[in-house]
Amino acid sequence: MAKSKAAKSKSAKSKAAKPTAGNNLEKRSPEENIEALKRRAEELCGGQMQAGGLDDCPAEMEEDFWKHVVEYEESPWTTQFKQLEDAGVSLPAPDSLNDEALTAKLWEVIQKLALLRVFISQTDHLSDRELYTELWSDILRQETKAMPLGANAAYHIEMLGSWSEEDTDLYLKYYADEEWRRQWRKDWPKHRIPAHEDLPYDRDRLLPQAEYGPAADEEVN
Repeated sequence: MAKSKAAKSKSAKSKAAKPTAGNNLEKRSPEENIEALKRRAEELCGGQMQAGGLDDCPAEMEEDFWKHVVEYEESPWTTQFKQLEDAGVSLPAPDSLNDEALTAKLWEVIQKLALLRVFISQTDHLSDRELYTELWSDILRQETKAMPLGANAAYHIEMLGSWSEEDTDLYLKYYADEEWRRQWRKDWPKHRIPAHEDLPYDRDRLLPQAEYGPAADEEVN
């Protein structure tokens, strides 16, 4: 969803009178709540959102969906870099750390991200220094919404998730099995597939995995 900024009111009176999406929702029917939430979502998106219905969806479920949309649009922007710092994790520059200290810092970051419900995958083609450097310099600095993720939600970072030409070739080289490579040749006959190579590192199987349900809802200290 695109970033949105609510327009500032020109008078204290109009600002105070403006209701939020959550006001008095419990006093309305689910259908009325849904329409109010849709209007609020459209307002937050500057009128650029097309609000349709969810076919064959119970009203309560559709209401929860639109509540989530509004919550997302009302949430401020942040970065996972800042969230980690707010959680007490120092993030020194890669060049300031020797190999041993960098590996320890990398795993501290990985474990704390998991408590924030952020999970990393596709890392076995990168050394510890390469992975920490990419996280520190780019991925953790990308903007994301400052929304707490509960037990039934997670944010996944695939290190090859951009599917750029470079990422695609790395996936084909290291991660794709023969069936996947054969299908790729069929679908993209002009693409030169790199020869398969074994992954140089063995980290992915040790990474925290997302579990869903009340037991997974941990608080970051």
